[in-house]
Amino acid sequence: MLTTMLPTLGPSWLNADTLLNDLIDRYGTWAIVAICAVIIIETGLLFPFLPGDSLLFTAGLFTGTAQIHLPIWAVAAILGGAAFIGPQSGYWIGRVSGPKIFNRPDSRFFKKAYVDRTHAFFERYGGRAIILAQFVPFVRTYIPVAAGVGKMSYPRFVRFNVIGALSWGVGVTMLGYWLGRFAVVKNNIDVALVLVVAVSLIPIAVEWIRHRVDARKVVAALTED
Repeated sequence: MLTTMLPTLGPSWLNADTLLNDLIDRYGTWAIVAICAVIIIETGLLFPFLPGDSLLFTAGLFTGTAQIHLPIWAVAAILGGAAFIGPQSGYWIGRVSGPKIFNRPDSRFFKKAYVDRTHAFFERYGGRAIILAQFVPFVRTYIPVAAGVGKMSYPRFVRFNVIGALSWGVGVTMLGYWLGRFAVVKNNIDVALVLVVAVSLIPIAVEWIRHRVDARKVVAALTED
């Protein structure tokens, strides 16, 4: 079993490699249920400190190395479903609880700074934020709640949620499965997990560049006038 461990600032159980190895040791193939629970909790139940990106990637990698005894299509579909269900929970928490959910005082797991960051993210990207937020730790926990609080149309939210679940839940899992076939990845999983988090930020970088380009076009048009 893979034992190389990704250094973390928090407890070792928050390390995706350690967590997944432990789950497989305890539950075997049923570990996939626990992985789904982690994804749902992180993306829908206001607990942002779980290793979503790296857990999806590692699940795909472990499927490729037969440590998870399920076909990759089943693993990807199950985790994609979890990535859909989590934000659904967050949306309805926000829709039912209203603004008071974001006005609560700081606690160990709920910080006003996270809320402010989420609001800024939502203001900048609008509906696309539902998709892009899946790739951003902390923001993906609160953005569905913000959508619910703001009473975004539910059919519209579902549309973006499906795309986000497919691109993140299924996409990152498949990436881990595909890259796990290479010995250099299997032998350096700590580096691979750092890279997958970095790669997951690419959609945000693309959106930021697009925003900058659009802003410059507006300035140029005003200058010409």
